[in-house]
Amino acid sequence: MSFECYPITVLPHLSRLFVDYTELRTAAPDAPVRRFYAASPFDDRWMQGRSVRLQPERHVLVDALTEQAKGFGCSDTTFANLEKLRSGAKSVVTGQQVGLFGGPLLTLIKAATAIRKAQVASQRGVPHVPIFWMATEDHDLDEVNQVAFLAKHGVETLHSTFPQHRQQPVGNLALGPQIEAVLEKAEELLAYAPITELLRSSYTPQDTLASAFGKFIAGVFAEFGLIVIDASTRAFHQMGAPVLRAAIEDADALHAAVVQRNRDLEAAGYAAQVLVHDDSTLLFVMGEDGNRVALKHVVGSTEWKAGSRIYTAEELLAILDTEPERISPNALLRPVFQDAILPTSAYIGGPAEIAYFAQLQPLYDAMLGAPTPILPRLSGTLVPSAIRSVMDQHEVAFRDALTTADALSQRLAARAMPIEGKRKIAGAGNALDAELKEVEQWMGAMDSNLGHSASIAANKMRYQMNRLRRLAANWQLERESFLRKHAEAITLNLFPNGHVQERLLAGAQFLAASTLDLPRMLVENAEQDCPGHRVFDI
Repeated sequence: MSFECYPITVLPHLSRLFVDYTELRTAAPDAPVRRFYAASPFDDRWMQGRSVRLQPERHVLVDALTEQAKGFGCSDTTFANLEKLRSGAKSVVTGQQVGLFGGPLLTLIKAATAIRKAQVASQRGVPHVPIFWMATEDHDLDEVNQVAFLAKHGVETLHSTFPQHRQQPVGNLALGPQIEAVLEKAEELLAYAPITELLRSSYTPQDTLASAFGKFIAGVFAEFGLIVIDASTRAFHQMGAPVLRAAIEDADALHAAVVQRNRDLEAAGYAAQVLVHDDSTLLFVMGEDGNRVALKHVVGSTEWKAGSRIYTAEELLAILDTEPERISPNALLRPVFQDAILPTSAYIGGPAEIAYFAQLQPLYDAMLGAPTPILPRLSGTLVPSAIRSVMDQHEVAFRDALTTADALSQRLAARAMPIEGKRKIAGAGNALDAELKEVEQWMGAMDSNLGHSASIAANKMRYQMNRLRRLAANWQLERESFLRKHAEAITLNLFPNGHVQERLLAGAQFLAASTLDLPRMLVENAEQDCPGHRVFDI
């Protein structure tokens, strides 16, 4: 197996904060980004773990995790890891929403990175186990009820319906008999590869989104003993209750600290990833109707609002005492809640998570006493052998594929053009540009307004020259129609619908298509010896 390494900046739509974070190793000592993270992504000191307040008794945690592991059908290796955890091992944690059929490829990549980091720390004499935190308490169904697969001529998105859903947490939603038709379509798109057996045994009508996802991700990484947690239950909320209590009792001070952190980010030239309004809090509450609603609270007020329902702090604390599962953290508090429950040495995150972790230090300091280091997950694109052959045929590199099929087909056609035509067009273009520059300079020297008008006119001429290039390329495309088909195949596989592959396409698709042991390959390559984006041939 071969792979290529590209700078992470080859990928589109990355925040400046994330890019600066990935460059911390070479950043200046006074670089603004250093203020917002506990450690560099390439600093191994995280392996020693950290002491934090509010940790539950280890046997209570492991007993709850063990009970869930039985329900997920976890491997003997997982139960062995649970016993290591009981004996004092630390953990490398990652997580993701409970997407349909395992969600996008990045889900597998995050799990593989956590496994690899735990392996490396253990090999260096500090026992660690990998834990996957399932985000089951979110209530935005549209983010988890769909999954995208490559079909013959495009991306096909499968949806499962949940008629009973309103605003309740998605993890407990039963898949129901309607999952059968969706599963059959997925099996067809995956050409009934062996991975469909795990999909079918996981996503049964009797399962919920959480239990199905847990079975699937645990099954994919059974060899490596991945521990899976659904923390929405009463048992885990009781363990994390001190964090939820602090978010109620110290709401005003915590709000002020987060607002100040956001101001600090903005002053340093960054944007806060999670917006905080005057009445924002760190909590959601589940009403008596089962719907999960954001709690609002104005600093200095005695009232907390959830929709039209008004609570006092005392009422919320009473709920926390008797029904703790009804109080849940928002995106900013969730990592702190998680690390009050688990002995986390490091969290594995993607670009968006790493960016919003910059907002969290005040919460960690106030509640746990120390922030958790966040490490970047492996970033990768998987190239099937048939697509690699086409890329090699046309000398297309990965970065060339991060465009539209039309743009790539124009490039392929320009390359395929006869040498004589290339020379004539290049000669005409170079001569025109040289002459226009001289005219623009001369006219600009006489009068600035005249020079401005000359530039506008010259650009129109350059546009027409480019139009000649496109006409010649289109003629070549008509003669060699396979060029467009090849461009469509390359971009569809590597940059589907203008998205990075790992963020859109189902991980199950690559488990089905790969000729390798894909989980093992991802784990073995999840170290940061390539600190950017890896492109793998599968």
